[in-house]
Amino acid sequence: MAAFNHQELQTSSDLLRAIAHPLRMTILEFIDQKKVINVNKIYNTLKLEQSITSQHLRILRNADLVEAKRDGKFIYYSLNYDKIDHVNKSIISFVERSAAIELTESDFAGE
Repeated sequence: MAAFNHQELQTSSDLLRAIAHPLRMTILEFIDQKKVINVNKIYNTLKLEQSITSQHLRILRNADLVEAKRDGKFIYYSLNYDKIDHVNKSIISFVERSAAIELTESDFAGE
């Protein structure tokens, strides 16, 4: 069995922590629906305070889950689908490895 890479686990944990917050999930879903959206539209439509929206978007940017593009005084956000796909694949791989370990351990339980 392959050993866990601590840095990879830490990165995955940080990504999942960024995604797991209910408000950040709402923001991600909203951006996904719009594809590209101005930050003002995010907080006005979702009826959030600008400062709270900015804090959550900063966390999502730091996790590389959203991309920000400046156009003059406006900032537009879009999802980083490659990163999200990587997170999804990592989770699936982890679950599959965990299931395989459980099956192997249950084989030894009967001995």
